[in-house]
Order: sequence, then structure tokens, then C-alpha cells
Amino acid sequence: MRRLIIRPGAIGDCILALPAMERLRADYTEVWVASQNVPLIRFADRVRSIASTGLDLAGIPGREPPGFSPFDSIVSWYGTNRPEFREAVAGLPFTFLQALPGKSAGEAARAVHAADFFMEQVGHGAGGAIPTIVCPRKPGDYVVIHPFSGSAGKNWPLARYRELALRLNPPVRWCAGPEEPLPGAVRFEDLYQLACWLAGARLYVGNDSGITHLAAAVGTPVVALFGPSDPAVWAPRGERVRVVSTAQAGAPIEDITLEQVLAAVRAATAAGIEAGRC
Repeated sequence: MRRLIIRPGAIGDCILALPAMERLRADYTEVWVASQNVPLIRFADRVRSIASTGLDLAGIPGREPPGFSPFDSIVSWYGTNRPEFREAVAGLPFTFLQALPGKSAGEAARAVHAADFFMEQVGHGAGGAIPTIVCPRKPGDYVVIHPFSGSAGKNWPLARYRELALRLNPPVRWCAGPEEPLPGAVRFEDLYQLACWLAGARLYVGNDSGITHLAAAVGTPVVALFGPSDPAVWAPRGERVRVVSTAQAGAPIEDITLEQVLAAVRAATAAGIEAGRC
């Protein structure tokens, strides 16, 4: 069986789908993902960026679609809501899956965690799926703070993160993406290299972001701050994860106090000590 898995989406979406993708492993498995996520796919025989495949050209008149002929099975979170794409690949062994958790037609609303939702889609609905990324771990004496996310509304104020940093021990290392404005921050172009660095931290603190999911996936004790997003659906998973959310769903993330975060830090640090990581 030669299987192609197509998983578009941001860093967090890809990480939350990892358990489901790994369940789909076949004799030969190829995975197409967003460019930045390519280094995170460690289980496949081959990984390609969606941009390099010409996938976005499928369904456009006069443009050559990518070659799907080598595959006996194609499982795609891409193209579900693109009728022209589905028409272009009609007759091929595609199984289309809903890219994000949500209520399907005729289905009652339910708060199912994204990782479990993706697992249900591939026929494994026991619940409790935990994304895991294995990488070499060199324990370091530092705490990581990543104060950004994909949306300004998800970001706890930077000034409060700075207050938090003054209360933490050991020293804080600030983390940022290539385009995020934070002088002196640690930055990695390759997400797997970032994952290995995060794995050495004694603690990670951040917003609802892909990097927070990455820290949780490598087993680092994590404190994740949630404002407008629903942590029941989108929180990172793991025994060493502590989530701090606003008292009211959808309330501004500024409602989270420094004292709440410090209490979660103490709980996460204690969990790390019990696990032999701190």
C-alpha cells in the first residue's frame, strides 16, 4: 500500500493532527504539508511542501495537476471545500477529511479536542490523543517565553511577560519567529531544530500558538495562556501542560493575572520535577 497524506494548515494544526497522520502510516507513506512544517514530519518515507508539488494548480484550467498515480490511497485534509479541486481529482483514490473541528451538517455541537477529532476521522476515537515529537534532549538551565501567536488577540501583554520573567528562576530565554519583533530573542528557521532546543528547557510559557504546541509535543513542562480560543478544543496536550484561561469564554486574554500564571508555573515545575526533568 502506497499512501499519500495531505495536511495543510499552520504549525499547531499540523502538530495536533500528528497522531492521526501516524495512524495512517502504510507500507510507503508520503506526506505533503505547509513548507514550515516539513521538518516536523519524522515518520514518513518522504515529506514534501505543498508549495513544491503544484497541488494548488489542480482544478485550474490549463494547469497541470501534480502526479497522484503512484498512490493507492490519498487521505487529504486539503480541498474538502474546493469543488473545482474535488472535480479535478474525481476518480482518484481520495478520502477527504474536514480540516478543522466543527459541527458537520446534522451533527449536534460538541467540544471535542482537535487531536481527538482528527483521530476519530481516521477511525480511532478512544480520545486522549497526545502529539509527540521525539528529538535529542540536552537539558539546559533556562526557561523559555514565547510571547507571540498568529493573532494579536491571543497575546498576553508583553509587559506582563516581562514582569513574569523577573519572577522566574532559572534565567529566561526569549523566543520569537523570524518576523516577530523582539530584540535579543532566540530564533530558528528550522522547526525541528527549535523543537530540540525547546526540549532542553526546564519550562516553557506562551500563548495559544503553534510554538506552544511544539513545546508540549517534545515533553517540556508548559504553561499555555488562552483568551478567545477554547482550550477544550485547542489546548496543547500532555501530562506536563498547565492551561491558564480567562474566567469567561471569549474574554480578553488581558483578564489573566500575573498571579494566575505564577501559580500555573509552580504546578508545571512541580510536574517536571516529579517526571525527573527539572
